[in-house]
Amino acid sequence: MLRLRLLTWDVKDTLLRLRQPVGENYSAEARAHGVQVQPEALSQAFHQAYKAQQQRFPNYGLRQGLSSRQWWVDVVKQTFRLSGVHEDRVLTRLAENLYQDFCSAHTWEVLPGANEILSQCCERGFRMGVISNFDKRLEKILSQCNLRHHFEFVLTSEDAGFAKPDRRIFEKALRLCGVLPEQAAHVGDDYLRDYRAAREAGMHSFLLSAAGQRGELEVPKEHVLPSLSHLLALIEKG
Repeated sequence: MLRLRLLTWDVKDTLLRLRQPVGENYSAEARAHGVQVQPEALSQAFHQAYKAQQQRFPNYGLRQGLSSRQWWVDVVKQTFRLSGVHEDRVLTRLAENLYQDFCSAHTWEVLPGANEILSQCCERGFRMGVISNFDKRLEKILSQCNLRHHFEFVLTSEDAGFAKPDRRIFEKALRLCGVLPEQAAHVGDDYLRDYRAAREAGMHSFLLSAAGQRGELEVPKEHVLPSLSHLLALIEKG
């Protein structure tokens, strides 16, 4: 059995997921303002705008003097521009509304089994925290989705100043709890940012990966979670 004191968790697509694709959300907001744009076009444009923004201004542009809010507002505006919407007044309303929508429980849902496994881990006496490449809205989202009470801390990349897979965000989490790396494990769905990054920081880690999605990744089967409900059994096997 692993002698763990601390479990840290990724959030997006580990504990929470969007209720509908980004393009659907953006398209619905546009319709509310009398603008017709197809969800598929918006999804494609979003991924293009998001990737470009990440490359130009990593981790919400904090080192370039941006706020995470402005970072996201710019992504939303560029998404609609790429989809053919150019009126500044409309773009501003869409961006501000969508920024607020995405910190609401109406936009997010708890993944099956997440609440149950978090409760079980707390009952076993594990200290719990979040390590996420999210912005400052995450506290509110977790509270609205009734998950925040499970965690001793919520450490976002905006708070830390470093984004996964940078090992410094994991090291900061360990310092917050005064726990050694070998006494902690991280749970997430991303091989590079969660599984491998945590191990490079000296922690244990588990990769949440549905059947058939492991692909060519070199992850021992005892580190793979087909679902969150498998976590405690794998910890006990050590």
